Amino acid sequence: MGPLHFTQEPVPEAAIGDLQQLNQLSGEQFSALTEVLFQFLMEPKEVERLLTQLSEFATINKMSLGPLKNVVKSLLLVPNGALKRNLSAEQVRADFITLGLSEEKAGYFADQWKLNSPTLTRLAVGQTLMINQLLDMEWKFGVTAGSSELDKVVSIFLQLKLVVKRGNQTEPVYIELTLPQFYSFLHEMERIKTSLECFS
Repeated sequence: MGPLHFTQEPVPEAAIGDLQQLNQLSGEQFSALTEVLFQFLMEPKEVERLLTQLSEFATINKMSLGPLKNVVKSLLLVPNGALKRNLSAEQVRADFITLGLSEEKAGYFADQWKLNSPTLTRLAVGQTLMINQLLDMEWKFGVTAGSSELDKVVSIFLQLKLVVKRGNQTEPVYIELTLPQFYSFLHEMERIKTSLECFS
């Protein structure tokens, strides 16, 4: 198995087996399951809704709920890792193919990732700031001139270092944003600033 972008740890064999089971689903079934997954990624506290949707999916498609839960748990490993490392849709697609998912299904998931990742990144940053007190922030811009995947690619990114207070301890949180994600983040920060000024 080649190197994976979404994790630095070896992927358990059971998880690889779970992901390869997705190849048995029809395109329509995989599309429906992907939609359920992204709903959960957008609202990770809605565990009961996820379980209800999976139960309905299992009943409609005459599947066992237990194995389906394991498949979804393994499937979530990739987007959760991709979110932490700010992976592109192409990197997500490559990881799924490396793990044994068909090119068609890996491509479909990557398309959905491209559509939803800016919102997911903004939610992740917002969640970090809601749960923890922000003490300090550093940032720097960078430019990718080339990569192992493409000989020539010019993309601008922003690296953020947030110093947050968790309980009695301070902890750095590192985030990398593309330029569109940064502008979205900046818009949210300006909105929060305006809201705070209204109450001060």
